[in-house]
Amino acid sequence: MPESRISRLHVPTEDELPDDIQALFDKCREKPGFVPNVYRAYALRPEQLRGFVALYETLMLGDSGLTKAEREMIAVAVSAINRCYYCQTSHGAALRIRSGNPILADQIQANARAAALSPRQHAMCNFAIKLTEASYTASDADIDELRGHGFTDADVWDIIQVAAFFNYTNRVANAADLRPNIEFHTLGR
Repeated sequence: MPESRISRLHVPTEDELPDDIQALFDKCREKPGFVPNVYRAYALRPEQLRGFVALYETLMLGDSGLTKAEREMIAVAVSAINRCYYCQTSHGAALRIRSGNPILADQIQANARAAALSPRQHAMCNFAIKLTEASYTASDADIDELRGHGFTDADVWDIIQVAAFFNYTNRVANAADLRPNIEFHTLGR
């Protein structure tokens, strides 16, 4: 049964929103076919939604030495550690689609260290998890290990930024009790 509540906070109706946010929602209806609840929730503060979307698109869809699937692996690994229901569900769906693997997200959610990843991807996810659990312990040795797997400094920067972004968004989603769209549960399966 679909969940009716999006957040424990007020979620504005579309007619309350500025034209550019309504246009963003219309674009979402074209692809992926629905408005992600995270957008609906962030629309409580339209300027914050604009900033959120701009940063998300830069980090997750922009140019990077990390594939889009690898960035989704980080999102899922971090969200699993933080127990973020919304992001595990929505980015699990994105990872299934981007990787073409219907079980990879489930493996990472259950235990990223046991997931069927390449050594390079394990190093990437392990570092993202370390940043999530104890970022103050990051060291030169961690960076050297990533370089040993072929990551450039720009790639390492992207790993750090994606992990940090999801640590932020997980906390927002958890505090607001943000609920994923039901559509995310079946995408890519």
